[in-house]
Amino acid sequence: MTTPSVSLIVLNYNTRDLTLACLGRFAETATASGWQLLVVDNASTDDSAAIIAAHYPDVEVIRSPANRGYAAGNNLGLRCATGEYVLLLNSDVIVGYGELAALVAALADVPQVAAMSAGLRTADGTAQAFAFGADPSPYELLRRSAARLVGRSAAPNWEMPTAQAVDWVSGACVCIRHAAIRQVGLLDEDFFLYFEDADWCRRMRQAGWRIVYNPTIRVTHLGGTSQPQRTVANRHYYTSLIHYYGKHYGPWAAGLLRLAVRIYASIKPPPAALPPAPHR
Repeated sequence: MTTPSVSLIVLNYNTRDLTLACLGRFAETATASGWQLLVVDNASTDDSAAIIAAHYPDVEVIRSPANRGYAAGNNLGLRCATGEYVLLLNSDVIVGYGELAALVAALADVPQVAAMSAGLRTADGTAQAFAFGADPSPYELLRRSAARLVGRSAAPNWEMPTAQAVDWVSGACVCIRHAAIRQVGLLDEDFFLYFEDADWCRRMRQAGWRIVYNPTIRVTHLGGTSQPQRTVANRHYYTSLIHYYGKHYGPWAAGLLRLAVRIYASIKPPPAALPPAPHR
């Protein structure tokens, strides 16, 4: 059997209908093209795994016995991926085979790039916030805080016109070179939700690779469909950010951030320096 050039992983958690619709847009053509299609079911309670397997017998369905989070779920698929290029795709992304193939081809053309994200658009067609960004360093958080204190926007221009190198990209629709994964390792499973993509991209950049956001290949990301309630999502967001700081900036930075989060939570109305968790 010929090793497929592309492995595509869809992570599913109680989004059975979205996953079926997602696969329906490209599965037949992708399978005919030799792609390896994998769906990881993160212990859904809506009978997703059985129904998806019945509808798409050519798709490998990997059943996780428990929902251990976004990184751990995708890692189950990554361990089974055999393609030279790996596509990670959220079940709530609306994309066809043509866009996915174009993303793979665009990454293949730039051998120094480890990961390339498609341009994420919201349901109304606008550019999705937090589809890419700068490393969330202490300097970056201070810059954002200072800007908002004087009433200025600290966000970048999400309407990026051309492909550009960035510090990190969202994992909602991203193509990764398998060689880079072998070099830096899988996603860090200590991140349950949020910042696992920033951490992965940072490790790739530290290994000498580049990360690119490519808005010329547009896909629609509905966002938030398998996300927990806002208060739970916010808790995961700040827990992951603190873990990110401890991992990359040391215990003192993590401790100061933990204190800042507590102060933030005690202030009513809350300041805008530390934003609520974005939709995934």
